[in-house]
Amino acid sequence: MHPAWSIIFFTSISGLGLGLAGLIVLGLLDLSLFSHLLIASFAVFGLIGAGLLSSTLHLGHPERAWRALSQWRSSWLSREGVLAVLVLASLACWFLFTLFFGPPPLWCGILILLMIVATVYATSMIYGSLKTVACWHHPLTPVCYLMFSACGGSVASLTMLALFGQPTPQMLKEITLTFLVGAWTLKYAWWWALDNRGSASNIETATGLGTIGKVRSLMPPHTSENYLQKEMGFVVARRHAIKLRYISIFFGALLPIVCVIFGGSSAGILSMATIFYIIGIFVERWLFFAEAKHVVTLYYGDEQLSISS
Repeated sequence: MHPAWSIIFFTSISGLGLGLAGLIVLGLLDLSLFSHLLIASFAVFGLIGAGLLSSTLHLGHPERAWRALSQWRSSWLSREGVLAVLVLASLACWFLFTLFFGPPPLWCGILILLMIVATVYATSMIYGSLKTVACWHHPLTPVCYLMFSACGGSVASLTMLALFGQPTPQMLKEITLTFLVGAWTLKYAWWWALDNRGSASNIETATGLGTIGKVRSLMPPHTSENYLQKEMGFVVARRHAIKLRYISIFFGALLPIVCVIFGGSSAGILSMATIFYIIGIFVERWLFFAEAKHVVTLYYGDEQLSISS
């Protein structure tokens, strides 16, 4: 699939913002100071809002994006939009309550956290529900999205604690390291499945002529490249894909782990951990789209459109 930077930005930055919001509503940060509350709210709404706004840039008519909210019964995209609006409204109430009355009861934070989990899950299922893209239609797809959101939130929360000059719980560091190792281990398993899992579709099933015998294409459907080939048949060379996987792990896992272990409570080092993580997740998310192949490519010669070795 052709990687769209607006969607890459949306899934990466909104996921990080939602993960950070989930830890904040659980009372991880001391927001008794107005400046801390203001910075935390700007960070959460800025990350989530920027991601959601960027997602509309992928639409032909961004001004009609609100219409997607009406299809929540059948569309994961619509469900994600409705849940995102509910999460933003709930977070606004949570921050306002904290401003005027102090931290809300823990059960309020848990409810918001559950909505955040549902939102990230809905985002992942926009892609995970597509049977036409074999590598996306995998049980690990939503798990990876949830784990990466938790990773980003944990790393960002460590950075925010350091910036606020608040003590960093050792348990949070251990949880962050667990998330980092767990998320990228699951992603490695997802990549392994991509490399070794064959598609149930072929030219015979695509044309419905398999009962007759072996099917082969006599000539391409078009004499020049069309929209489907550009969007659905994007090709990334195998050697480049492997190299980019290593780059994503290096920036998204190894460097943040080193920063968390040896950074102590240094705001500078932990800020670098967040920056490194964002770089790594951007590369990972670009590959998520670039390595995916839609079954429509079977009509255009699957051999030419597969990931080349």
